Amino acid sequence: MKSKLSTTLLACLFSVFSIQFSIAQKLTPENQTIYLRHIIEQTDDITQKQAALKLLANTGTYQALTFASSLLDDKQIAPAAAQTIWTILSTHPEYNGGESRKMLFAAISSMDKKLKKQAQAWLDAADKDEVGFVSLFNGRDLEGWKGLVENPIKRAKMSSEELAEAQKKADELMRKDWIIEDGVLVYIGHGWDNICTVKNYADFELLVDWRLDPNGKEPDAGIYLRGAPQVQIWDIRRTNVGAQVGSGGLYNNKQNPSTPTSVEDNKLGEWNTFRIIMKGDKVTVWLNGTKVVDNVVLENYWDRNQPIFPCDQIEMQAHGSRCYFRNIYVKEL
Repeated sequence: MKSKLSTTLLACLFSVFSIQFSIAQKLTPENQTIYLRHIIEQTDDITQKQAALKLLANTGTYQALTFASSLLDDKQIAPAAAQTIWTILSTHPEYNGGESRKMLFAAISSMDKKLKKQAQAWLDAADKDEVGFVSLFNGRDLEGWKGLVENPIKRAKMSSEELAEAQKKADELMRKDWIIEDGVLVYIGHGWDNICTVKNYADFELLVDWRLDPNGKEPDAGIYLRGAPQVQIWDIRRTNVGAQVGSGGLYNNKQNPSTPTSVEDNKLGEWNTFRIIMKGDKVTVWLNGTKVVDNVVLENYWDRNQPIFPCDQIEMQAHGSRCYFRNIYVKEL
């Protein structure tokens, strides 16, 4: 939910951030994106929005690209949003994909003549077969998601009829525990009900923003990769369960490292962002732009005598209190 800040406070925050942006190196591009998005969403000042979009372009993050695209319908800032989209795509060819090409095409109508020509040339030259990042959550409904049926080993032993019946019940439970608020995927349940992608994935790169409820009881969440737990999300105040190590670690590992190399969590209640790459049985995790897990084997929690499953679903997991997810994108590798 939005919390309205006073115009004066926003102006002060924006001024301070503008100075810090150019002189401080503590804020990663990912955290700059989170901060600038917050300013744009909270202020009604068009000049501030435009200036924030200019700074957003310099972050070069995929999340900045998609957020700028969401602002194209606002005629007052559409030209600034279009410029941000072009700046990011023209300097990050690795973002080429079906969805990013659509973003640039949509932005062209808000560009001046010179920029239109450059953007069209980029689109003409782009590899049309490159899929790139695909959004897993559309911010409107739960299309592409399903409830959790057992674990991958037990699912594989079910007949198609048994699996279909179990899936129907799991979907009903999932829709009670997971809702959408202001374009954000929110867990409101009390148990261990995961929400899972309908599609299975082998090697992939995953981007996802997450936030824990600062007023929740024992916030705890995670992300299952190929159906296996998990990249951990912690309330780092919970020292009684070892949460002070920070989020991003492969919590259920026993033989390989299970904790992150540093604590990079933002303040409880603020947004964080993961970048997760899984290739083969190894996982690399960046939290808020800092690498905290480097090419570590993810062990098979469900049967430690087996390697991790070669292909399975991605799952968002939470329990204890509300948890929020947004900006969920995957690129198959």
